[in-house]
Parts: sequence; structure tokens; C-alpha cells
Amino acid sequence: MDISLWQNLMDILGKINLAYDSAIELGERKHKALVIIDMDGLSKILDEEQLLTAKIQKLERQRGETLIELSKVEPSININTKMEELFKLAPRKAIEDRLKQLHKSLTTKVNQTINLRDNNNILAQSALNAVKYHLNKIGGATVEPTYGNNGGDIVTHKKNFDFKA
Repeated sequence: MDISLWQNLMDILGKINLAYDSAIELGERKHKALVIIDMDGLSKILDEEQLLTAKIQKLERQRGETLIELSKVEPSININTKMEELFKLAPRKAIEDRLKQLHKSLTTKVNQTINLRDNNNILAQSALNAVKYHLNKIGGATVEPTYGNNGGDIVTHKKNFDFKA
């Protein structure tokens, strides 16, 4: 078996792990920016997130291509093969152990990234609701204590000034 394919897989998994370290760091910075409502900082973070997302997608494509190459030389590897089964096919115990460690680390980091994303989405939605509330207050809108037929709020506006277009 070609050990270079296994080495390539370990290298790619290592790079993906590093990318998720960056994603976690960005998520934490985004959280702080959302809490203090730092719109300039948030804008920069969003730009960095786009670049990092593209990098992760590229690495994931490389991982997929490497797995396809491995499946060509190892007939027992197919689309339904689980990662734990794949690791057992590694030509050396040291490679198997390293792949397991990289996979476990990556799983932890992905879960942490998902939690950060979910928390940041809640913060962003709360900030938008606060902005909407204040805009409605400035514009003289009031929300009725009942819901409309589509489940949304019923908003009424009082006329604060006459404007003829």
C-alpha cells in the first residue's frame, strides 16, 4: 500500500484542525464584537470568516480526493466506510493512532465551532430585535398584544408628520 496517501491524509487533517482553531478564535472575537456592538470589528471578522470558510472548503475537497485515491488502492474502502473503519486499514499502528487523534480533535473543534456559531446567532438576532424596537419607537409604531393570522406581530403606525410625495 502507498504510505504517501496516508501521510497526505494526515497532513490534510492537520491543516483542517488548524483552520478550525482559527474558526474558534474568530467565533470568540465575533462574540465579543456582538456583545459590545462593534460594527467595524464585526465587518472585519466577517471578511476573515469568508476567507477561512473558502480555505476549509478547499481542504475538505482535498480530503475527499485523497480518500478517493485511497479507495482505488484499497478495495475495502467505499463511500459507506466510516472513519474508524478506515483508520484500521492504515499500514502502520502509528499512522492509525495519529489519524484517530486528528479525527477526535477535529470532531471536538467542529462541535465547539457550532456552539459558538449558535450563540453568536442568538446575540445577533437579539441585537436586531433591539434595533427594530428602537426604530419602531422612533417611527411611532406600536405592536399589538395579539398575533396576526400568520403568527407574526400586528404592527400599527401613528402618523407623526404629513408628507406628500
